[in-house]
Amino acid sequence: MPKGQLFTYGLQHVMAMYAGCVAVPLIIANALKLTSEQLIILINSDLFVAGIATIIQSLGLLNMGIKSPIVQGVSFAAVAPMVLVGQNAGGQVPGLLAIFGATIAAGVISYAISPLFSRLIRFFPPVVTGSIITLIGISLLPVAIRWAGGGIPGTPNFGSIQSIGMAFAVLMLVIILYRYLKGFYSNIAVLLGLVIGTIISIPLGMVDFSKVENAAWVGLVQPFYFGWPTFDLAGIVALVIAMLVIMTETTGDFIAVGEIIGKPVTQRDLTRGLRADSFSTMLGGIMNTFPHSAFAQNVGLVSLTRIKSRYVVVAAGMILVILGLFPKAAAVVACIPTPVLGGAGIAMFGMVAASGIRALSAVKFEGTHNAMIVAISIGVGLIPLAVPSFYQNFPKWAQVILHSGITSGSILAIGLNYFFNELGNNTQCPNVVATRDAQTKNV
Repeated sequence: MPKGQLFTYGLQHVMAMYAGCVAVPLIIANALKLTSEQLIILINSDLFVAGIATIIQSLGLLNMGIKSPIVQGVSFAAVAPMVLVGQNAGGQVPGLLAIFGATIAAGVISYAISPLFSRLIRFFPPVVTGSIITLIGISLLPVAIRWAGGGIPGTPNFGSIQSIGMAFAVLMLVIILYRYLKGFYSNIAVLLGLVIGTIISIPLGMVDFSKVENAAWVGLVQPFYFGWPTFDLAGIVALVIAMLVIMTETTGDFIAVGEIIGKPVTQRDLTRGLRADSFSTMLGGIMNTFPHSAFAQNVGLVSLTRIKSRYVVVAAGMILVILGLFPKAAAVVACIPTPVLGGAGIAMFGMVAASGIRALSAVKFEGTHNAMIVAISIGVGLIPLAVPSFYQNFPKWAQVILHSGITSGSILAIGLNYFFNELGNNTQCPNVVATRDAQTKNV
């Protein structure tokens, strides 16, 4: 694509994922009682490593990277165990060093087991992938709804008429632009909605420019800025479990993007993608940040815009690297009000769920047990969304898995498919036959 279009499409990806990208450093900093200066270092490092990870994942490097339009960022799945590791180490900088040490070790271990984990691809027929993609979209929608309400439920201004009205206005704007503009401008409907919504928000007092004024112009990312990491066995085990969860979710994201762009994910592709995830996690521990994974937010953007080029995401990675090196530029992007993000997020995340439903439409339901597989996996996967405290009395290691509806739903879909369609079946699995027949028909 022309450089101008690459930059614009890439910037759209960055603006769509920025809030989620900086949220994890904010949570960790608050939990460990870090200073604002230390938080700035974490955010700059986060953006810088996310950019490098995105470039490696999409472009491919040293037998790593799935070479699909996948945006990388700090994973929410590791937040709970990281907070526990940091607090057990005493909080503040010692806690941070314990998290970095566990992150490096978990990255190395997950890199080593990536080829083994990728063999699970045979357990992802259309009934499983369709269920997982649908669950990813549905699980993301509450994030957009919280953004639309103004951020954090329970705060005084959450759910104000102004916040919900702005989110609705941006959503309507995205729909209208997507419907009536053509070509390039239709594809950047989300970006235009974010920009116009932010401009409208300025006179309403919804945009805070103080972060831009206080941010430095240049901020170099220094390895081991806080000191040499510490390695604790219990912390490493906790982060390895979190990485297994991340690898499961990432596999679902890879398959979702493969469905959208028409590029089925092979075992080799999955190995390369998981290696890139693991390497980025290891690099994150070295560069003062946390485990990285594919960002499901951007899966919806790929589906919505129909822009399938991985070089667009490479451009997004370059923009993230620049934002990590120039804090003032990052602060400008951070000025986007959460209700504006919420309006665009409803469209993007809804498109992910729509992609899953479309994948399920190709599954044979009559005369099979596939309806039960879909029903149970999605139903159980939605438990953490319906009642976040549902698993609060379970062991901590189990909560890491169960609190992620995407992970628990994915594991259940794989297990139920094996139970209903493969266990004790000496002939070919009906789902595999259906997939083969569909591929033959397409050829």
